Amino acid sequence: MRILLTGANGVMGRAVIGPLLAAGHQVRGLVRSESAAKLVQAAGADPVRGDVLEHASMVSALTGCDAVVNFATHIPVGFKMFVPGSLSQVNRIRTIGSQVVVDAALEVGVEKIIQQSLSFIYVAAGDDWIDEATPIDVTLVTEPLVIAEENTRRIEQAGGQAVCLRYGLISGDDPNSRYFVRRAKRGKAIGFGDPDSWMHVVHPDDVGTSTVAALTAPSGAYNVGAEPIRRRNYVDAIANAGGRASGRFYRDWLFGVTADKLELLARPQRVSSQLFSDRTGWQPSRPKLSQEWFDGS
Repeated sequence: MRILLTGANGVMGRAVIGPLLAAGHQVRGLVRSESAAKLVQAAGADPVRGDVLEHASMVSALTGCDAVVNFATHIPVGFKMFVPGSLSQVNRIRTIGSQVVVDAALEVGVEKIIQQSLSFIYVAAGDDWIDEATPIDVTLVTEPLVIAEENTRRIEQAGGQAVCLRYGLISGDDPNSRYFVRRAKRGKAIGFGDPDSWMHVVHPDDVGTSTVAALTAPSGAYNVGAEPIRRRNYVDAIANAGGRASGRFYRDWLFGVTADKLELLARPQRVSSQLFSDRTGWQPSRPKLSQEWFDGS
């Protein structure tokens, strides 16, 4: 299958290229710079210039492809996320960009799309299990994700296949994890929310394999990640990787400073990925978070 991968030079994109190639697919990686092109080429994909916000370039990049994997994002690292307006670019990518990608795909006849999403969009559920039937909580922060999913479904409405992958927090060798390991080494706080609450995580390796599996999945939205983990255990694993016995949590006053974004990261969510496994046979290679996830960070 000939696949266009957006966000190809990012953490998720580079995690996807190898598994797609190993499965026998041809991969074009959408890039906007020469440095990004070199990263994508080194990973084994064919770089192609374009921008998810530019219709003409997306039409050109998608021509001749059978599917598109839309993993374009722009996530601020660390506390940059809490600066006012820090999510403006990624929100444009998720709202306008997803529409441009779908418009171009429909124009050139691409009938299969895989769209990145996040399990943060579900309501907080305490100790209760969350699956794909759990209600979504639409806020200023989650709305762009909901719009991206709605745009993606237009491929299904046109008779194609549209799959949205609702990932947990990417954890491992990625910029945000490295940022928190550095903080943990200095004895700084790295945890958000109730230490005993649940959270949903996914290793970059499993982002790659789940994307391959998603190409065979029926249209729909699916949760993808490792086993749910208590927030305290997540924080301690990062602290251990930074040489500390245990990790520290931020004080509650921080929620008053940047409540909307922080609330999203601190939501108690015990998320199940069983539906995706049942429908595709996919299983995470990193089923349970441990310190080893962060040892390269």
